[in-house]
Amino acid sequence: MTPSGKTERDIAETLRQLRLVMTGLQVAGIEDWAAAWSDPAVGLPEPEKAIEQEPDPAGGLTVIAGELEGCRRCRLHSERTRIVFGEGSAHAPLVFVGEGPGLEEDRQGRPFVGRAGRLLDQMIKALGFHREAVYICNVVKCRPPKNRTPESEEIARCGPFLIRQIEAIRPRVICALGACAAQTLVGTGSSISRLRGSVHYWRGIPLICTFHPAYLLRTPAQKAAAWEDLILVRDLLKTGCVQDGGIGREGIKPSPASDRHIGP
Repeated sequence: MTPSGKTERDIAETLRQLRLVMTGLQVAGIEDWAAAWSDPAVGLPEPEKAIEQEPDPAGGLTVIAGELEGCRRCRLHSERTRIVFGEGSAHAPLVFVGEGPGLEEDRQGRPFVGRAGRLLDQMIKALGFHREAVYICNVVKCRPPKNRTPESEEIARCGPFLIRQIEAIRPRVICALGACAAQTLVGTGSSISRLRGSVHYWRGIPLICTFHPAYLLRTPAQKAAAWEDLILVRDLLKTGCVQDGGIGREGIKPSPASDRHIGP
């Protein structure tokens, strides 16, 4: 026990949260943030490329995917089967960002294709879209061992590619699925429960945070809350603002929920 009353575990958790905030700020576009854990021998995309909006979204995504071929920028490459870059429309009005590939995604090289992916498909359908009309990607492009949460260094390595994907598409709304994606894009260590239910902004683009589909499969009681978040997404896509809203914790509350629900 330290003199201040904090245990070593408390201090380690505080440092973990601080590193997460620093990584999130990097991914959000603060280019000169010093990263003590960066390995200077491993190159990242040039800063100007990380924020450049490609004039042709499809061509821009192809270029970015090509730069990721055979990637060895972090240790996740050692156990991967395939890089999971992302898929969907290059002109999508809505981009979903998850945490990282799972076992089935690693096998197929596609994001959200397992049970969580089927639930995400239902969420997309509830918004009136087909999967092919939106864009789906992850914070990291290689599967973390045993599906663990990506570490700060891994996020820092993949972050510039995520930035360029979103910048190439320039969607009208971003939906972050789960704590890792939400914390990375917002640049905070706050829990997903605190981040959801409000409108955030990523480089001027409205950002909605909600529970990861895999969490909803384990905790179906939270599907009603996730549907409230999808109403926020729906309202922003339709009108650019949230209907019948009041001020929430950090943004705007959703309009009243209908009798729609997510999944069975």
